[in-house]
Amino acid sequence: MDLGAGAGAGPKPARGRLGAPSSGMRAPGTPWARFSAWLECVCVVTFDLELGQALELVYPSDFQLTDKEKSSICYLSFPDSHSGCLGDTQFSFRIRQCGGQRRPGHAGEKHGDSGAPASLQREPAHYFGYVYFRQVKDSSVKRGYFQKSLVLLSRLPFVRLFQALLGLVAPEFFDKLAPCLEAVCNEIDQWPAPAPGRTLSLPVMGVVLQVHIPSRADTPEPGPPEPSGHETLLPAPVVLPSVHELDLFRCFRPVLAHVQLLWELMLLGEPLLVLAPSPAVSSEMVLALTSCLQPLKFCCDYRPYFTIHDSEFKEFTTRTQAPPNVVLGVTNPFFIKTLQHWPHILRVGEPKTSGDLPKQVKLKKPSRLKTLDTKPGPCSSSPPGTQRQALGAGRGGQWGWHSQRGCPHPQSRARGPLPSPGLYTAYTAHLHRDKALFRRLLKGLQKKRPSDVQTAVLRRHLLELTQSFIIPLEHYMASLMPLQKGIVPWKTPPQIRPFRQDDFLHNLERSGPQLTCVLKGDWLGLYRRFFKSPHFDGWYRQRRREMAQKLEALHLEAICEANIELWMKDKSEVEVVDLILKLRERLVRAQGHQLPVKEATLKRARLYIDTAIGSLPKDLQAVLCPP
Repeated sequence: MDLGAGAGAGPKPARGRLGAPSSGMRAPGTPWARFSAWLECVCVVTFDLELGQALELVYPSDFQLTDKEKSSICYLSFPDSHSGCLGDTQFSFRIRQCGGQRRPGHAGEKHGDSGAPASLQREPAHYFGYVYFRQVKDSSVKRGYFQKSLVLLSRLPFVRLFQALLGLVAPEFFDKLAPCLEAVCNEIDQWPAPAPGRTLSLPVMGVVLQVHIPSRADTPEPGPPEPSGHETLLPAPVVLPSVHELDLFRCFRPVLAHVQLLWELMLLGEPLLVLAPSPAVSSEMVLALTSCLQPLKFCCDYRPYFTIHDSEFKEFTTRTQAPPNVVLGVTNPFFIKTLQHWPHILRVGEPKTSGDLPKQVKLKKPSRLKTLDTKPGPCSSSPPGTQRQALGAGRGGQWGWHSQRGCPHPQSRARGPLPSPGLYTAYTAHLHRDKALFRRLLKGLQKKRPSDVQTAVLRRHLLELTQSFIIPLEHYMASLMPLQKGIVPWKTPPQIRPFRQDDFLHNLERSGPQLTCVLKGDWLGLYRRFFKSPHFDGWYRQRRREMAQKLEALHLEAICEANIELWMKDKSEVEVVDLILKLRERLVRAQGHQLPVKEATLKRARLYIDTAIGSLPKDLQAVLCPP
């Protein structure tokens, strides 16, 4: 396989030995069908002296990416700054799919998603990119440094699994290149589908990764996966405690004092800019923040790592309208200047992984952010007219001025003052801070409690906080469902009553979160703001859809429990045909797992359809049941 020169601004078509370009459809039994259940493709991005970041390879070679997607992957696969990034580093990004038909990666994908928690279902319109970047000195390269990234592109938010996979594959790939990559892709193509609720053994490169795929039926903290079978696995498997959960305590160490305030900002879908020193810190902080609401699905946009080259840069930085509901992770301080109008900006430093609690970031007013002037650094020898275009385009956790082609050299960067770490916001929390949680975590540090135990404490607190907030909404929503006794076989089922916010708030005093949560504060005000957020809209639409499906299933059960022959006695042929068509439609929906119906009900429905067809004249039977 040729891994020759790449492509920069307009990457050349992917090269590989496997198959010709296709429409991207993967039916069971076709090449790469199982691979597509996990990954969309694997990309290799390198640095070309003339072109900048270049897409060197896409594998399998028949996977189609648009030019805009290729460009985004190229820029997001390299850190903005290589200062402090010598060696290996891992991070992640998320990009919007650009047009084209969604690729149905696996035949059981829709069915599989139906059993997955809402927050872990496949992304229908976005790709996740999981990156392993290496930069090491190399005298054989003109600039003296080897710079390359291996990227896994997937629709699954399984950050922990894919980081572990990259940790196994990438070091070997950087030594052996294409042959290693092809062998790994073939191994992944033998993996079983990621069906919710299953514990799977995933062999790759002589190692077996054992993972549990979360299901809606799981307890909130299922613990390590149980063995997947009775056989003895040799070699002993590497057991991953989770496919998606990060070390929440390590991510939140510098902001533990404000974790509840950040939870409120996430709940309300507020725009938040996270400025971090590296893509690794940026992406982990953003993913940690968006996971705060579990089991509630995060319905806003979020970008774990974002650069000025992203195709949505203008959309997110415009001042002609209110800031979008997005959590944006960046490393380039140019965003501090560009997004000064955003209401919330979190500036964090390098994480401290051990010892005492690091200095907590302070709450600061947004007015404390000042436009910082910078002077060109050592890499400012760009042609006249290019500096303005390239402001901040440098790979910098510092202010960067770089030439149009970029200048990702570890020693070539501009320096400038940065705002001190802090949470810059004028927002006042609705709930009082849980000081007992902070003291408990601090005590855990003093006793050198393991980080995973601290994470469990923090995750449990956030889970209970979210559940306390959501349970009153769930109870009120359930009260809008028609009574089962009102669902009769041969009439249209009653409608779900509308959600009336004033009615809900009126009942909050006797059935509110204070019944399950010790925190005091303005819960009423928090709910009022929540009703205006994308998360309420997303939660309500999902719950109403589930209730409508339940109502339809109950109506089907009522029909199947009735005496169809008695009903047909005084009915016209048109009415009988109408019943047959409606039963068939619901049967199709139920078989597609869109209706929660028991198998016995489905059998009864098929029998009723046959009975109804048998009562019709032969010519109509021929129409309804063609040979």
